[in-house]
Amino acid sequence: MPNLPDVVLWSIPAFVLLTVVEAVSYRFHPDADEVGYRSGDTATSLTMGLGSLFFDAGWRVPIALAYSALYAVAPWHLPVNAWTLGPMLLAQDFCYYWQHRCHHVVRVLWASHVVHHSSRNYNLSTALRQPWTGATSWVFYLPMVLAGVHPAALAFCSGVSLVYQFFLHTERVDRLPRPVELVFNTPSHHRVHHASQGGYLDRNFGGILIVWDRLFGSFTPETVRPVYGLTKNLESYNPLRVATHEYASIARDVAAARSWADKVRHLAKGPGWQPAAAPAAAAVAATPAVPSISPEGTTAC
Repeated sequence: MPNLPDVVLWSIPAFVLLTVVEAVSYRFHPDADEVGYRSGDTATSLTMGLGSLFFDAGWRVPIALAYSALYAVAPWHLPVNAWTLGPMLLAQDFCYYWQHRCHHVVRVLWASHVVHHSSRNYNLSTALRQPWTGATSWVFYLPMVLAGVHPAALAFCSGVSLVYQFFLHTERVDRLPRPVELVFNTPSHHRVHHASQGGYLDRNFGGILIVWDRLFGSFTPETVRPVYGLTKNLESYNPLRVATHEYASIARDVAAARSWADKVRHLAKGPGWQPAAAPAAAAVAATPAVPSISPEGTTAC
């Protein structure tokens, strides 16, 4: 088994220190255009981050067992060294792009990922606002394990990506030099990803690299100032509600669905999907006296 460090665990002191430094910087160098920190929001983000460490420890055992079983039947096992870690990190970043994109456009996956987008602030503490149901991501990395990547090497690459993305969650950094912005995910690109405006929704899914978004048509540059949060914001700092509110919403929609097909669509379609109105309701909605509001559309995974 390769002896690789837990880069996330080792980075926690830096996460805390840099978050404090950024928060203090707003006090001494405020910017009227930047949201900064709010005590309730920051407390919720920190609580969600601590909770995710606890829940991820529980999910880690069955996931590790599944990865180990698949690795055992892989046709070959790749060595883990300085020459192979680079390509492994590139492959992990590619898989992460599709994992992240699908978590935005499949509602049952979005129910987990929505936690990370639920803050209307954008700062380093937002990076720590992680879901407690992160076990929805592991299936996207099965091709790497079946291709012979050791599960410990995959965990290391995922940790490197997570640490890199921590530094993207800031408004204190403007655009970086053009070659960097062209290839890598940057704070500017990731601010777009966290915005709730229509033109910014479901864009810039990359982890370390932004080239996947450029290749697969999901890239949008930062032009107008982002408005952070959800299209329908959660008016609560309660961590339990933050962690579960979308699951509760799905349960209500599934219970109210008129057919089994619609029940499945509420799980598999995008967050804004709603079934077509019944013919009688559609006729009433078409009259000028009762205008209707169409649900938001989403891109396809």
